[in-house]
Amino acid sequence: MASPRLETYCCPNRDAATQLVMDFQPEVFCGVCIGSASVSLLLTILQLLPKKGQSLRKMPKASSSSTILLLISICDILGGLGVIVRSSIWLGFPGFIANISVVNGTDVWPSAFCVGSAMWIQLLYSAGFWWLFCYAVDSYLVVRRSAGLSTIVLYHMMTWGLAVMLCVEGIALLYYPSLSSCEKGLEHAIPHYITTYVPLLLVLVVNPILFRRTVSAVASLLKGRQGIYTENERRLGTEIQIRFFKIMLVFVICWSSNIINEILLFYLEMQPDINEMILKNIRSAALITWIIMGVLNPMQGFLFTLAFDGWTGCRVDLKRRKREIPWESMSSSTAGENAYPSPVNYQSNIHDSKKASSTDSQQTDEAIGMLSEGNTSGDDRLTRSSPIYQGW
Repeated sequence: MASPRLETYCCPNRDAATQLVMDFQPEVFCGVCIGSASVSLLLTILQLLPKKGQSLRKMPKASSSSTILLLISICDILGGLGVIVRSSIWLGFPGFIANISVVNGTDVWPSAFCVGSAMWIQLLYSAGFWWLFCYAVDSYLVVRRSAGLSTIVLYHMMTWGLAVMLCVEGIALLYYPSLSSCEKGLEHAIPHYITTYVPLLLVLVVNPILFRRTVSAVASLLKGRQGIYTENERRLGTEIQIRFFKIMLVFVICWSSNIINEILLFYLEMQPDINEMILKNIRSAALITWIIMGVLNPMQGFLFTLAFDGWTGCRVDLKRRKREIPWESMSSSTAGENAYPSPVNYQSNIHDSKKASSTDSQQTDEAIGMLSEGNTSGDDRLTRSSPIYQGW
């Protein structure tokens, strides 16, 4: 699971609230994290592998949105690996981990592993948050015809730059002046928690707004394409809306427990004695949400693949498929056209005028196709018969 408490635990003089959750059934908690992360890791990879009988789609050009979705899954896979490694060391070598609590200890490897593994998990999940934000931005820009594959470079710079900058800044303030003598107090912990939760809150607040604007823009495109809003196009718009809803639903399910847990722990930190009887229910709620985090955080990768593509099945096809080379199809079609030249010149002029008039329609088709890409639902055949797909 991903929580700023993992980095806070690396300080020997950690606060009482962090000590409370980290000391609560550590074997059970680590086992839960390993189980959840392992299941999510295997199922996510299974979802991403090509399947038998799965036709290769012919996209007119590479989609930046599909690239972003793949990068989100990769961040979740690598983050899950970090959870598995950290929890396995915690379970297998309790004496090694116990040295973290030694103030001014001479063995630096336990603290180095604690900090390194916590930063790995935080960095990758934070990058996943930023990629999810970029997906919402890209979806809106694609519909507005202001984005393309070239913008993926800008997304890389923004995502990894902000993720690394916020992670390093938060860690530096938390471990000031040094890891062995961290300053105790909320003034050093709060900046670290803010840098951790900024991308998460950004996705929770801004993504629904961008998704809503994108759905409205899609409806306008569908209506303006032919001047009518048919049943097929209405279903296509609803399909895109449901896709966005699934993405946000998964995100809220997986990370709402983190926000609740952090609020409860901050409340406990503000109390002079967290062991008071009056705070028993608060402590119990914090411990329950802590275990829930260990289950839901690593499951995000698999649940996102379900939201993106649905269940793709278990029939994996590892054989190489021969893809059609674009210039081969172009040359063959050109040869066919040259074999039967037009007897009169005015037919070519008509063809050019039709090609020019269909440019905007093709751009609309590509934009809608990118947003609905990866959907293999039962309505897929119906939407493919829609005029939106006839330009492909």
